[in-house]
Amino acid sequence: MSETDSFIEEVTEEVRRDRLFGLMRRYGWIAVLAVLLIVGGAAYREYSRAAEQAAARALGDALLAALDNEDVDTRAAALGKIQAGSGEAAAIVAILQAGILVQEGKGADVLPLLQPIVNNQDIKQDYRDLAHFKQLLNADGALDAAQRREGFQILAEPGKPLRVLAEEQLALLELQAGEQDAAIGRLKALLEDADLTQNLQQRTRQLLIALGQDMTNSN
Repeated sequence: MSETDSFIEEVTEEVRRDRLFGLMRRYGWIAVLAVLLIVGGAAYREYSRAAEQAAARALGDALLAALDNEDVDTRAAALGKIQAGSGEAAAIVAILQAGILVQEGKGADVLPLLQPIVNNQDIKQDYRDLAHFKQLLNADGALDAAQRREGFQILAEPGKPLRVLAEEQLALLELQAGEQDAAIGRLKALLEDADLTQNLQQRTRQLLIALGQDMTNSN
């Protein structure tokens, strides 16, 4: 390489460095900001995760403390004092309160208590379905048979987590309406359901036997 070529290469390299430093001086703040955002975002995620875990532990401790009371009225009062942060936490507290109302013979009060949970679109559907199920299960005086049947039919749709339990309730409603053949057909279909739990399978078999069905050849 001649001295001229070497000189040109050095000048070219120097120009590149000058341009790079110029760009860094002009736009370097963007890179710094990007690094700060990445680091800050990671720190915020860690903080949020830790805060959520702490809130969940606090809620769990409060629920256990409330439910540890033997007196029903004391349990109800303790649950009423719990400050639920998220919609799901509020749903859990309300569902537990509904259980206490049933124990106190106040099943009719379950419907208005859980209705805000059922209507809240920001709460996960599983929680809303559970609240709806508790309403239908304890709303004999507030809802007629047709309304309860319609509600359980919604909960019995494919993919719903409470589907098999809703099917059981639909069979019971059919029996109450004198639709014995329909109820028997539903119960037999329920026995073939892959999602059937052992306890529900036992209840279904016992109900079919009570309805005069021969279950000796049934698994």
